[in-house]
Amino acid sequence: MTGAAMPTKYDLAIIGSGGGAFAAAIRATTLGKSVVMIERGTLGGTCVNTGCVPSKALIAAADARHSAADAADRFPGIATTAGPVDMPALIAGKQALVESLRGEKYADVADSYGWAVRRGDAAFAGTPDAPVLQVAGDDGSTETIEAEHYLVATGSRPWAPPIDGLDETGYLTSTTAMELTEVPESLLVLGGGYVALEQAQLFARLGSQVTILVRSRLASKEEPEVSRTLQEVFADEGIRVVRHALPTRVSRDMTGQVVVTADVSGGSQDFRADQVLVALGRRPVTEGLNLEAVEVKTGDAGQIVVSDQLQSSNPRVWAAGDVTGHPEFVYVAAHHGTLVAENAFTDAQKPVDYARLPRVTFTSPAIGAVGMTEKQVLEAGIRCDCRVLPLHYVPRALVNRDTRGFIKMVADADTGEILGLTAVAKDAGELAAAGVHVLGKTIAEVADAWAPYLTMAEGIRIAAKAFTTDVSKLSCCA
Repeated sequence: MTGAAMPTKYDLAIIGSGGGAFAAAIRATTLGKSVVMIERGTLGGTCVNTGCVPSKALIAAADARHSAADAADRFPGIATTAGPVDMPALIAGKQALVESLRGEKYADVADSYGWAVRRGDAAFAGTPDAPVLQVAGDDGSTETIEAEHYLVATGSRPWAPPIDGLDETGYLTSTTAMELTEVPESLLVLGGGYVALEQAQLFARLGSQVTILVRSRLASKEEPEVSRTLQEVFADEGIRVVRHALPTRVSRDMTGQVVVTADVSGGSQDFRADQVLVALGRRPVTEGLNLEAVEVKTGDAGQIVVSDQLQSSNPRVWAAGDVTGHPEFVYVAAHHGTLVAENAFTDAQKPVDYARLPRVTFTSPAIGAVGMTEKQVLEAGIRCDCRVLPLHYVPRALVNRDTRGFIKMVADADTGEILGLTAVAKDAGELAAAGVHVLGKTIAEVADAWAPYLTMAEGIRIAAKAFTTDVSKLSCCA
């Protein structure tokens, strides 16, 4: 529509094509609204292209290799070996899965619902009272789009701090690391959050010698028991963790290796590796959107400031997913998208509520959590009672020959109400999902509830029993 004089009009114009964008488009379409989706990159957003799907596919592959190498130690009578990794084949398999899911879950879905898709860069124009989008198409066309409501769902991207020499030396991000065609002999990982932990263990299990430099502790937002357990697991797998390390400079030595100079407990140390992976967080993608033209406020990190109903400072502009600075999970973005469509077109006035939001880190053993931590309970002025159940009291873990980890239950000491659950275990994500339905119940209710024997979820019931019973004296199922 080159040179079109009149704007194309829709009920909802969406910038972005990830989980939040698709959820909003699906809900708005089912409400009978016209929708246009504008994407400047690859359809599907972060999760399917560079985030959840490819990373978990590679993590599963690395876990399979590690299991082959480790099985003989865990299971008497089993002899297995793990050979070198064919990295090009592994990456090609990952990419084939990504492309398949992108087609089935994104392109085909958009076609089936029939909303419009534009390829190009979108920026706001007009006035705060009469916002429009100017779309510069990939084919050189320009189009003006007018909508009753607008949704910004542009996501986030990996962020690197201004460390001296980092840009000149070059570095990997979680995105580029998953495109490597060779396994690095050695790898430095900067960071201790979920991306750093997952990528560090992934590459260690593929054959890299990995060192993690972390400013405080691993998984610092979770219970301290998580950090201690993961550090022990990583040590057993040959991953070195250096705590209280603040990188100050990055360079290359005469051999071509990356040198990271860091302040460690008051002194300066050099760490060398073939590659450095920066996993120190992500930042919302809002540059180039011209948000100021329509008076949409942004925060210090560039995130769109929204109400609890996900409305920006301009009542016709909404935001969903990572671009809001809210928890960076694709299921949060999808929930946001549905909420925006309902709030915009049905006046539902639904707020977003994270009280029972589960969170998972896909290490092995995994980290799963929901609700409050012990620290958060105490900071809220609630008298806290909690139990930490080592996995050697969980029959499923004994059968798996893997008792690394624990289940921690946090409760209100006065009412017995369960306020939080954290697990480090195989399938800890499933424990967190079960925990969504456990929160708000009392310890007694969960201790007396049905739990199938030889499931990891049985550990939740055993953890509840630990408040009143010496679990070392329990029989099977009793």
